[in-house]
Amino acid sequence: MSIAQEFKAFAMRGNVIDMAVGIIIGAAFGKVVSSFVANMVMPPLGLLIGGVDFADLAIVLKEAEGEIAAVTLGYGLFIQSIVDFLIIASAIFVAIKVMNSLKRKEEATPTPPPQETMSKEEILLTEIRDLLQQKPNP
Repeated sequence: MSIAQEFKAFAMRGNVIDMAVGIIIGAAFGKVVSSFVANMVMPPLGLLIGGVDFADLAIVLKEAEGEIAAVTLGYGLFIQSIVDFLIIASAIFVAIKVMNSLKRKEEATPTPPPQETMSKEEILLTEIRDLLQQKPNP
């Protein structure tokens, strides 16, 4: 098998395509959350704190000198990134929780055996069992 054929077989597997779609959607979701935090969450929060713009919060380590820019630690942007992370992590947690509960429901419902592969005796016994289960217990 040539390298091109191997790569094609690998890339066309369902898991790889699902993963690629997940990465693309995740990147887009990250941008939406970052915009939401920067434009919708942080301005009111900064206003409540006292008219602070989180993007401007920084500690100056070395003042600017002529052409050389100041050296700063931008902790306001770091706080904003932490809020981004918390929102994304919460959304992923909820999504995985929902998927796990749906998976458990699928596993909990037993699938009846296909009647094509069962003998006549097995079909009759299954019907008798089902009728007995429907009958109220004394």
